[in-house]
Amino acid sequence: MKAFLITIFTFICLATSAQSPRMARTFYQSGQYEKAIELYKILHQKHSYRTDYFKFLVSSYQQLEKYNAAQEIILKRLQKYPKQKQLNVELGYNYALQNQDKKANFYYDLALKSVEKDPNLGYNTGKLFQDNNLLDYALKTYQTAMRINSELNFNLQIALIYGEQGAINSMFDGFLKIVEKDKSYTLSILRYIGKFITDDAKNENNILFKTLLIQRLQNNPDTSWNILLSWLFMQEKRYNKAFIQEKALFKRKPGDLNRIIVLGKIAYNESVFNTSSQCFEFVLKNTQQITLKILANLYLLKTEIATKDTPKELQQINLKFQNLILKFGFNKETLNIQHEYASFLSYKLNRPNAAINLIKRPLKLNLDSYQKGALKLKLADIFVFSNQLNQALITYTQIKLNFKNSALAQQATFKIAQTSYYKGDFDWAQTQLKVLKSETSQRIANDALKLSLLIANNNQTDKPQSLKSYAAAELLALQNKEEMAIDTLSAVIQKFKKYPIKIYALNKQAQLFTKLKEFDKAEANYLKILKQDKESILADDACFSLAQLYQKKLFDPTKAAQFYEKIIFDYPASIYLVEARNKFRKLRPEPLN
Repeated sequence: MKAFLITIFTFICLATSAQSPRMARTFYQSGQYEKAIELYKILHQKHSYRTDYFKFLVSSYQQLEKYNAAQEIILKRLQKYPKQKQLNVELGYNYALQNQDKKANFYYDLALKSVEKDPNLGYNTGKLFQDNNLLDYALKTYQTAMRINSELNFNLQIALIYGEQGAINSMFDGFLKIVEKDKSYTLSILRYIGKFITDDAKNENNILFKTLLIQRLQNNPDTSWNILLSWLFMQEKRYNKAFIQEKALFKRKPGDLNRIIVLGKIAYNESVFNTSSQCFEFVLKNTQQITLKILANLYLLKTEIATKDTPKELQQINLKFQNLILKFGFNKETLNIQHEYASFLSYKLNRPNAAINLIKRPLKLNLDSYQKGALKLKLADIFVFSNQLNQALITYTQIKLNFKNSALAQQATFKIAQTSYYKGDFDWAQTQLKVLKSETSQRIANDALKLSLLIANNNQTDKPQSLKSYAAAELLALQNKEEMAIDTLSAVIQKFKKYPIKIYALNKQAQLFTKLKEFDKAEANYLKILKQDKESILADDACFSLAQLYQKKLFDPTKAAQFYEKIIFDYPASIYLVEARNKFRKLRPEPLN
């Protein structure tokens, strides 16, 4: 019993000990400085070596304007640790809070003189100056320490101080000096530089950074400057210029094509197909590795699919797919090509049966379970495209059950909801979507939320047929039957004028008009949405789509800027806010009022 009581007592003591620092910090952060002092006094007494307890205790006294008490704590610590000359900074700051600037400067200079005598005090002294926002003193401290002892390196601290002071050019120069001294920091500094760089090539900071890099590249041709220039051009989405830098890097280090492959993929994802093709053509010319050749050929075909659509061009792409599979074989290595070819057969050539037969073939190969699951997901997608909705649901459900708690299962669950929606089974669709809204990736969660809101907003009316008709139109659009989908949506708009589904129908129709290059009709639909119901759930979508239509298709930057600005002021909670603000600034560089 005695041993048990001792154990309980010890546990309570340990728990109380662990809670004290947290409680003290909580009191400090909530402005309860008297309570914080009581706890920090105990903690400081028990752990006098801990600088954080010391600092919080001093700061708590200062917050209450008990400067004499703070000074006493500082002097006692300086007496106990006489080598910690940086504590003079704390003494000086304590006087500064009392508006006794002469005494404050005396102790600041005393701390700085200590660094002149012992430059190894440079870091701690400089950091204390920084912590107290005495940036000029901090800068001088680091520079003094480095001047006296050339082995010390405070370039990072110096660069960060320049950034805090707004001396961006000096900050960039400081970061590049770090790279000059040690090339292993080339990529590490980007997390600091990235805070000051935008995607606008005309941004003043971008121009400053590029100028410094080009100067160094001219004076000292080093791969680090090419890497940083390539990174800058990628931030600005000028992938063609990034490619020039990557080629220069490859010439100095032949054999390593990884950076060019990554650039090619990013350019493809950003729809900069010309640069993407150049990257993968370069890969083909400079590699003998079969896997890289397969990858490069795949992306070259993907860019062709994205940019060519005449019957003759599509047949040429079809022949290229066939030749690739003949050349590299029908095996695990060409699985991605087979996957892409099945999509091409179905969605571009409208040959879903051929696509289904193709996608079933690799299922007989010695694949791992996840590869087979991905193929089955594609197979189910093609079932939906070919209007075999029940077969699609069976296949999606198999994937969901066989790959529980995986990304594949989440995709399958969303597809079950979507396919049930197409069938008009809205209650079952909502059941699936409820799970996805909270337990899935952000992208799928967003898609699930949108579909759930669509059903919820339109399934409680006295006209349930309105949602069924709209769902049928969406399925037709998915099956590349755009004209039929547009006609179905027109019927929805006419028949259900006073219902929420009308706004959805106008929006979907506008998207299809854009796909068919009927831009004037798309513009008219988006304007109708904003005129008829500017508070609707799709109003910001319509506004952003209209701005993009003016910018990219109708080439009217003035109107594009007008609608990007409308999002900023009329829809500040929109998911498009950040992108709209960036695009507006590029079109109208003057600051917003």
